[in-house]
Formats: sequence, structure tokens, C-alpha cells
Amino acid sequence: MTAQTPSVPLAFQTGTGGILLWVVLPYVCLAVFVLGHVWRYRYDKFGWTTRSSQLYERRLLRIGSPLFHFGILVVLLGHIGGLVIPESWTDAAGISEDVYHVAAVVLGTIAGVATVGGLVILVFRRRTVGPVFSATTRNDKAMYVSLTLTIGLGLAATVAANIAGGGYDYRQTVSPWFRSIFLLQPDPDLMTGVPVLFQLHALSAMLLFAFWPFTRLVHMLTAPLGYLTRPYVVYRSRDTRLGARAPRRGWERTGV
Repeated sequence: MTAQTPSVPLAFQTGTGGILLWVVLPYVCLAVFVLGHVWRYRYDKFGWTTRSSQLYERRLLRIGSPLFHFGILVVLLGHIGGLVIPESWTDAAGISEDVYHVAAVVLGTIAGVATVGGLVILVFRRRTVGPVFSATTRNDKAMYVSLTLTIGLGLAATVAANIAGGGYDYRQTVSPWFRSIFLLQPDPDLMTGVPVLFQLHALSAMLLFAFWPFTRLVHMLTAPLGYLTRPYVVYRSRDTRLGARAPRRGWERTGV
């Protein structure tokens, strides 16, 4: 079992403030996340895209994009495992807390560094490559700030608590609170003693998910399954002599 670091609590995190932060805000963000995607798909289906800028620049994109996406995928899987799977389940599987803790810290740190490195390259590319910068909207800039803040706070919490500090077992506090939200039995008291970096990371993640449906991040929820069943696209060369000779039998010009 890891030692727990002392907490620096957020102001107004108990009483009404705690209910607003750890009960009301999660449900508001969750509702915006779900309903926002429904609205976006219904009214902005053609805007449901990454707005790829690969045509403008490829060298930096080949490095930054895989680094960021593979890193964030491992981070996401780690969060799902740590927040959704109770500690009792891993104990029943024969995985001790020390083994789980070391694996989580090592893999999480590597994935976090890869994610931050890829994000830095992508932001640098977007800022320094003229055509890419011109295609960057204010929404994109706000999305990058929110994403960077959430990832940075998560990495800082991991480093501060588990590497620089004596360790912190978030599966005793943050994970039960997270599950209580989806079980419709929210327990804000679980978050009152959590170190401030973990609290800020949780808050920034909730706000990011509320902002998510209105950004290019919606592409993460899209799988190109339609490509498996869509008909072939037939390309024909343009006949430069069209109109100078009679069309072949079976084909007639329309819309004249």
C-alpha cells in the first residue's frame, strides 16, 4: 500500500460548494457531453470531421500525430482501468496493490510524456506552418488550451504524488467517487481529502468533456464502418470531344 500525501483542499469544497463541484458539475458536464453530440450529429453532420491539414504539411504531422494518438489511447485505457475497475477486482485477480501501482505509474508516465510530446509538436506545427495556422479557428485554439491543461494537470499530479511525493492511492477516493456518479449515488465527501492537483485534473477533465461535442474532438467517436458497405466510386475521364460527335448507344446527355 502506498503512503498518502497530505492534501491541500480546494476552497469551498465542503457543504454546498462540494455538492456543486462533485455532484452538480459532473452531471451537467455529462448531460452536455451526451446531448451535445446528439445535437452536433443532427444539425452539423457535415462538420463532424477532424478538418485534416495533412495536405498543408506532412513531415511534422507524421511524428506528432502518432505520438499523440497512441499516447492518449494508453492514457485513456489507464484511466478506464483505474477509475472503473474496483481495487477488490484486481486483488481477486492476484494483482497486488504494489504491482498495480508501479505498473500504473510507469506506463502512465511514459504515455503522458508521449502524449505531451506529440501535442507540443502538433501545436508547434499549427503555429509555425502558415497554411495550417490560417486554417486554425478560435474553437481549435480553445480546444488545444483545454486539452493541454487537462493533460498537463494529470501528468503533474502523477509526478507530484507518485514520483516526487510518497505516493497517493486514488483508487480509494477518486475511483469510488467516479463510479458513484454513474451509479446515481454521488458521494462528494470522497473528493474532499484528495490532493489539489488530482482535484484540478478532475475538474479540467469535466469541463473538457463538456466542450468536447463542439470541437473537432468528435472524430474520436466515429468509426469508418460505412466504407465497408458503400458502393464503388466510378471515375471516368472527361471526353474533350463531347458534342462534336454522336454519343454511343445507350448513353444520352441529360440536363441540356
